[in-house]
Amino acid sequence: MTPLFADTDWTDVVRMIRQAQRIVLITHQNPDGDGIGSQLALFHALEQVGKQVIMHNLDGVPRIYRFLAGAEKVGRGDWCFDHAGGDLIISLDCGSLRRLGMPDAFFAGACLVNIDHHRSNEGFGDVCCIDHRYCATGAMIYDLLLALEIPLDRDIAAPLYTAILTDTGSFRLSSCTADVYRLAASLVEAGAEPWFICRHVYEGMTLASLRLLGACLETLELHDKGRSAWIVVTEAMYEQSCADVEDTEGLIDYARSIDGVEVAVFVRADTGRENCWKVSFRGKTYANVGELAARLGGGGHPHAAGCLLHGSLDDVYEILRPAVSAALG
Repeated sequence: MTPLFADTDWTDVVRMIRQAQRIVLITHQNPDGDGIGSQLALFHALEQVGKQVIMHNLDGVPRIYRFLAGAEKVGRGDWCFDHAGGDLIISLDCGSLRRLGMPDAFFAGACLVNIDHHRSNEGFGDVCCIDHRYCATGAMIYDLLLALEIPLDRDIAAPLYTAILTDTGSFRLSSCTADVYRLAASLVEAGAEPWFICRHVYEGMTLASLRLLGACLETLELHDKGRSAWIVVTEAMYEQSCADVEDTEGLIDYARSIDGVEVAVFVRADTGRENCWKVSFRGKTYANVGELAARLGGGGHPHAAGCLLHGSLDDVYEILRPAVSAALG
């Protein structure tokens, strides 16, 4: 197997992993396929070489990823451990320490490694390996396992394939080079089953999620002479459809898919927090939504990014509309 980027320096990360006995793996709040896939793949790999490994996130594993081996072992909640709990914490796919959502005591007494592919990563931790050339953090874990000389098996390959599949928009984004397809092929050869993974990730919609989709599409608006598409999910829509935040996965792709739309904007209520909204952006060709999100206090990639805004929905739209128009040029 060949690494995706042979010049990535994994020396310090490899050294810290080999020295550690108990390792805690964590990813960001409201984890996605890349965060969960990277976490599970590294968990299985490190257990394979005799490490004691704990997986813990603020939020649980989304339903669509619970088919992956080991998903039931991921802890959740505002949890702290003392020094005996772990001597190394590895943060995966997270751009800032605050987005992990854990108290300071969680990190006490342990070294922190930061592995991420977001250009906007704030560089937290004792050791950082941040490389925006990678299409997904899962692709970084693939290269890390090669550096650790840990062979792939089905339990490792399946979550890595899931990570890359979901963070490349089903291999549709510009980050998919020929080398990425070759990496995916090596994961299939190691036991990942694309049809099985896609069925769970994309064909497991609930009735509630379909109702939420219908309500969300009713809010669809075009602005900027048809170059931006906007959709919204409010608290009331969650209640009326009996859906939850996990059912919003993929909604923004409907807005992005409209012919002529360059930027898709998805605004959704942050459940349980009054006047708090999570905003997602998707770009299609020239607009850099990563820079757009960064100007609004968030971050991400040139074609996929997000931020958090406060106020009424009208307040949020007043902030967003001129910012999106400026990003469109």
